[in-house]
Amino acid sequence: MTGPSGTVRAYQRNAEQQRRDELILGHLPLVKHVIGRLLGDIPASADAENLESAGVLGLVEAAAKFDPTRNAQFKTFAYLRIRGAIVDEMRRNSPLPQHVLSRVSAVRKARRDLPHPVTVAALAGATGLSEDEVADALAAERFAKTTSWDQTAEPGGAEPAAATEEPGEESVRAEAAGQLAAAITALPEKERHAVTMYYHKDMRLKEIAEVMKLSVSRVSRLISKATFELGEALRGRPGGAEPR
Repeated sequence: MTGPSGTVRAYQRNAEQQRRDELILGHLPLVKHVIGRLLGDIPASADAENLESAGVLGLVEAAAKFDPTRNAQFKTFAYLRIRGAIVDEMRRNSPLPQHVLSRVSAVRKARRDLPHPVTVAALAGATGLSEDEVADALAAERFAKTTSWDQTAEPGGAEPAAATEEPGEESVRAEAAGQLAAAITALPEKERHAVTMYYHKDMRLKEIAEVMKLSVSRVSRLISKATFELGEALRGRPGGAEPR
């Protein structure tokens, strides 16, 4: 016979499972949204159904690990895990062609050898590749790495901010945000518009392409180039941080 304490524990388990189920069902559209934001980087050989399944598993994992007392917002917490799970699936099942790996290797070497801050134009000059080929190599580099999907996020990615911050962190974040805003303002017009829509307005690559009347691949290259150069510019500043 179940005692009062057993009944309470059973109720708590049921309530927790219901909370997780509600988080998962309420955020299923986020999986397709993440795939849409990765669309320009996804290899042609990738299986869309497998990627979606991986994203759903990432969502389930996020719901199981989410602690509302520590994490500010479930959507942010889940986004990183969904995206990471999809990228991990791409790494496992869509190996990059040898010519792409060769370009990634050449870009990495040039980046180490060139004076800071490195630009895409400088990488193109050092490698003999076009700027578009360098941008493609920078995008592909994420899939040539072996980092855990738990560490995979937007460029310069990190875990979602906790609900509370240590004293002084708010001013550091504000300073970094100001530096980032200034660096974005200095970008060429097309790159500035693409980055603003992608990061600030959370738009998919296809949506940005429609607004800018460009191909999805062109938008992806603009964002890869801008993100790389923003990171390089900010890395050289005191307290600098890469865009997220």
